[in-house]
Amino acid sequence: MGANVILTGDVNLMNVADPKVPFALVKDEFGAADIVFSNLECCLYRPPNGQSIENEGFFADPVVAGEALTAAAIGAVGIANNVNYGDAAITGSIARLDQLGIAHTGAGANRVAARAPVILERDGRGFGFLQRSSVYWPTNHEAGDNAVGIAVIRGHTAYQAPMHGGRPPANRPGLPPQILTWADKQYLQWFAEDVAALRAQADIVVASCHWGVNREVLQYMTEIGHAAIDAGADIVIGHGPHYSLPIEVYKGRAIFYGLGSFSFHTGHGGRRHGDWLGMMVRAACEAGRIERVAFQFVRHDDRNRTVPRALADERAAFDLIAQESAGFGAKLTALDDEVAIDLGS
Repeated sequence: MGANVILTGDVNLMNVADPKVPFALVKDEFGAADIVFSNLECCLYRPPNGQSIENEGFFADPVVAGEALTAAAIGAVGIANNVNYGDAAITGSIARLDQLGIAHTGAGANRVAARAPVILERDGRGFGFLQRSSVYWPTNHEAGDNAVGIAVIRGHTAYQAPMHGGRPPANRPGLPPQILTWADKQYLQWFAEDVAALRAQADIVVASCHWGVNREVLQYMTEIGHAAIDAGADIVIGHGPHYSLPIEVYKGRAIFYGLGSFSFHTGHGGRRHGDWLGMMVRAACEAGRIERVAFQFVRHDDRNRTVPRALADERAAFDLIAQESAGFGAKLTALDDEVAIDLGS
C-alpha cells in the first residue's frame, strides 16, 4: 500500500492568537496525508521575562501553537534551526512536543539526542527523518557532549579574487571577491553516517537541512545534499533563506534547496513577513521508494492563513525556478496547480 507524505518549509507560530487560523486552508489535505513533516521555526515556550529582541529565539505560545500543530495533523517536525535557541527554550519546547505526541528531530539534551532521527510507522513501512542546521549562533547553540542544543553541520567561508583563465586578474582595485563555501569534513562525515544508519532502519529517509542565505545555492549546500543522497536519503529538503529555490535531481532523487516560508506571520521585532512564496512538497511512496514528487506554491493572506496557490497566478515564479532547476539536472512540468519533478527511470 502506498503512502502520501507532505513536506513543508518554515512554520513560525509567533503571535498566533487563534490556533484554527494558520492552517485552515490546508488542514483537510494534511489530515488525509499519511505524514506531514515541517521545519518548526519557533520554540513552543514562553520566556519568564518576556520576549527580548536582543536574544535570538522565536517563542510561540506553547498552548496556542501546540493546538495549531495538532489541529493541522502535523506529525513530525525538525527543530535544528537558528531560532531554536537557549537551554530552557529548547528543553521546554521539546517537552511540549512530547506532551502533544508530535515527533521531532534535530535538538536535544546533548549531541547524541540532537542527532537522533525519528521514525514513523505507517502500514508496516518506516519513514525516517533527521535534520541539521548550518545556520546557528556561535555560543550556546550547538549541542555538545553534555550541553543542550541543536544538531549542526558546520560550514566554512573563504574569499578569493576571481580567476581568469586559471590566473589571478590584473590589478583592478575594488574588484569584488568570489565567495567560496564548503561543509566541514568531520561534520559531513557524521551526517553521512547518521543517514546511512537511518537507511538501515527505515524504508523512506528524508534529510532536512537548514542552510543558505538569499537566493543563491551555495557550494556547501550542494555538498551536503549530495552527501545525504550518497548515504541513502530518498529526498532532501532545504529551508532557511525564506525563498523558494531551485531543485536538483541527483542520482534520481530530488534535492529541494529552499522550500521558503510555509506559515510565517511575524519575525524579528514583530515585523510581518507578508505573502512570501513557499512550496508544499507532495511525495508519493510505493514499495519502499518515492515514486513521484511534486509541489504546489503557497503564500499567506492578511489573516495569516497559508494559501495554496493556483499555478496560473505564479507563472513568473514557476518559469524562474524551472529555468534555474534545469541547470541542476531537474525537469519541472506544470500539471494543473502542481509542479511535477521528473526523477528519471
